[in-house]
Order: sequence, then structure tokens, then C-alpha cells
Amino acid sequence: MKSGKPVDRPSKVVSRRDFLKTAGAAVAGFTIVPRHVLGGPAYIAPSAKINLAVIGVGGQGTFDMTEFLKVPDVQVTAVCDVFDEFLNWRKTKIGRKAAKAVVDKHYAEQSTGGAHNGCAAYIDFRDMLDREEDIDAVAIGTTDNVHAVAAMAAMKLGKHVYCQKPLSHNIYEARTLTKAAREFGVVTQMGNQGHAGEGNRLIVEWVADGAIGDVREAHVWTNRPSGWWPQGIGRPDDMPPVPSGLDWNLWLGPARYRPYHPAYVPFKWRGWWDFGTGALGDMGCHLIDTPVWALNLGHPTSVEASSTPVNDETAPLASIVHYEFPARGSMPPVRMTWYDGGLMPPRPTDLEEGRRMGDSGGGVLLVGDKGTIMCSTYGNNARIIPETKMRAYKRPPKSIPRVKGIYQDFISGCQGGPQPCSAFDVSGPLTEIVLLGNLAVRAPGQRLVWDGPKMEVTNVPEVNSFVSREYYGDWNL
Repeated sequence: MKSGKPVDRPSKVVSRRDFLKTAGAAVAGFTIVPRHVLGGPAYIAPSAKINLAVIGVGGQGTFDMTEFLKVPDVQVTAVCDVFDEFLNWRKTKIGRKAAKAVVDKHYAEQSTGGAHNGCAAYIDFRDMLDREEDIDAVAIGTTDNVHAVAAMAAMKLGKHVYCQKPLSHNIYEARTLTKAAREFGVVTQMGNQGHAGEGNRLIVEWVADGAIGDVREAHVWTNRPSGWWPQGIGRPDDMPPVPSGLDWNLWLGPARYRPYHPAYVPFKWRGWWDFGTGALGDMGCHLIDTPVWALNLGHPTSVEASSTPVNDETAPLASIVHYEFPARGSMPPVRMTWYDGGLMPPRPTDLEEGRRMGDSGGGVLLVGDKGTIMCSTYGNNARIIPETKMRAYKRPPKSIPRVKGIYQDFISGCQGGPQPCSAFDVSGPLTEIVLLGNLAVRAPGQRLVWDGPKMEVTNVPEVNSFVSREYYGDWNL
């Protein structure tokens, strides 16, 4: 149920819409003057800024907000979170009050008067979207299970959407958001920053150039959860009181009701199936992105997993997932294997002794019939191995457009530029592949035959209950 109340809405704030109406009535023959004429190349007219609201200002949401504050063409006008204020694991204050304070301080430091109180703070993003008519775009950094309902609510109102990875909590939501972005004609971006980086672009260009020949094998691994959050545990049965400043019902969002417990918040939610999507959901959209893009992978034909013990509440401590992809034109079939919980693929024989595989967070190996490409998390440190082959390789011309980071790329799209590099047309299908792995994790030891267009497991029908989910309360897409 909606809370029906903004927490802190600045008074006497003139909206851009009202300003333009007033200016238009007062000045006959009003014309828009280019910003470079008014104030030089660095000048940004207020009407050209993108009014951005941030939904979910906990850890990653606050990080996203601070990155958007660095973009000159952005004006953060509202923040929303079910927490008023709390300390994260770094002992830094986060939540809506803390986020509002950061925004106001940022703009105060830029103003001649040294003060700013123009950022609104809300508990419920639906109230924020109802009240803040001048919002152009939203950035979503909530729990996974709220991503889709928040993104859809914004798109229905014509708002552009930047959403943290994974794009959704399940495959059906990912497919639905992808279609909705096209239908509503909005600009979209998922926050898998490696897709905006140089490393993945180099890998795609090298594979297309035939640097390692035909690729039939890919290996992707992460160290998560590795102490980041609990997995492999059951639901707690004690019922401590809800902390002051937390709206627990809103935190649950579309999930079924359960009593509050610190085993879920803050941040520990990611391993719980009702709220998160485990290690695959956390890091798959970063790491699996590399082979999906470089090898032009579409729907897999099957998926199979093995893992530590599985329960109905949390993802397992560690798992291995095998995906099978069919041939694509002249490209051969591919077997991609995912490893989490500290598990890793066998060390390549052509990797120099003492050289690390990937980095401390994970990595990717693309194994071709003429060589192997290795990179670390986010596509960083892309190299053909061994290093002697990398040095001997004559690199092709750069053919993929480069962008100025995941945040600027999104804002440029909102200002009329091309769709961002990880728009939902790209990130939606990627998220489907990632989350299909969780279907296999929840049915260990069974090879699931997948009909991608129909979003259906054809041979183990009971697993299809995880393709979508029931929404509780008044939540819906």
C-alpha cells in the first residue's frame, strides 16, 4: 500500500514547467538561445538538464547517485528509500535523509548563495512519481525484487530508466521490461558498467577478427558470495523488532510477507530468493556479458547445474552451471560454464606459471581453436594468452563506438543521442540468460531443455514456476 506522504518536499520550488510557462507569458517572441552563446562552451542552460530521481539510495543506489551528480547535465531533484538513515558496512550513512543531504550539499557548493534545499525525499517511489511531475528519468538501486515494478511504473509515465543489474528478479520480468521500453519509447540502461568499457569492446573486435579462431567454449567465474552476504541457510525463526526509520512493508515490496530480521537487511538480502538472485544475479550481468556479446549468444537450448545443498529460501553456497548455445550463422555451438562461491575452471595450459586467472573478483576465458582470451571482472585486462601471442597479434581497427562511461552514456541518450549501449534491448536478453541459470540451480542435476521464445522449460515443467512469480499486496507490473 502506498504510504501517501513525501518525507521532505522543499517548498517554493519553481518547476521547470512552471518557469517556462512564466517566461513564455512574460517575454514576447521568446526564443531558445544555444548554451554556447549564453555562457561559453561549458555553460548548461537549466532547461537542458535532465531532472533525475533516484529510487533506492542504499549502497549501490547511493554510489549511482553520486556518479550522476558528477554529470553536468544532471539535476538530482528527488530521492526515495524505505530507510530514513542507517550505517552501511563501511560505517557510512545511507538512506533517504543522508542522500538528500549529499545532494543539497553538492548543489549548495555550486551556488553563489551557498545553500540548496531543492531535493525532495520520499519513502514510496509511487508517491514520488505521482507528485514530481518534472522528473525526466529515474535511477533504480533497490533490491532485485523491486527493479521491475519500479522500472515499469516509471516507463508508463514516459520516464527514462537507468536500472541496476540484474534488470529484474525473473525471466518474465526481463522480457516484459524489454518490450515495454520499446512500447513507451523511453531511453533505458542497465548498470553493468563493463558494457560501457574498453575491455569488452576490444574482446568483441578481436573475436570478430578471428584472433583465436572459432570459439566453442567459455568459462565465467566469480568469488561471490564469498562473505558478501549469506547463502545456503534457512529462514530465521526469531522476530526482533523493526528498527526505527524503516518501513518494513515497503521494503518487502512485491514479495510475500515475512517478519523483519537483520538476516535480510541491510544488503544481506541478495542471497534470499524472495528478494535477490544470488551470485548469478549479482555478477552474471557483468561477467556473462563478455561471452554473450563477443559470441553473439542468443537463447540457450539447455542448462544444467550442480551445487552445494539447495533450499527454498537461499541460493546455495557454490554452484556450477552449464549452458549450451546453438550455432549462430557461421559461428559454432558454444558451451558456457559458470562457477561461483570460489569455484573456478581448470587453469589453461597456455597461461604462464604464476600468472593470476582473472582478478580477485572473477574472470572470463574464451577458448578458441587458435588460442584463448582472458579478462578479469567487467572485461578489464583483456589479453590473448600467453603474452607472447598478445604481443604478436596485429590488432584490427576499432569498430565499435566508444562511450564516456555507463552514466554519461545514459544521460546522452536522454538528451536525444542514440540508445545507450546497455539499453533494455541488450540487457533484457542478457538478464534472461543469467537468470535461466538460477532455474537450473533450483533443480540441480537435471538438464533443462529451454524454449527461449516461449520462456518455457519443455522437459521439467515444474521448474517453470520460477520463470515468473506472484505479486503480493497491491504491487503489479
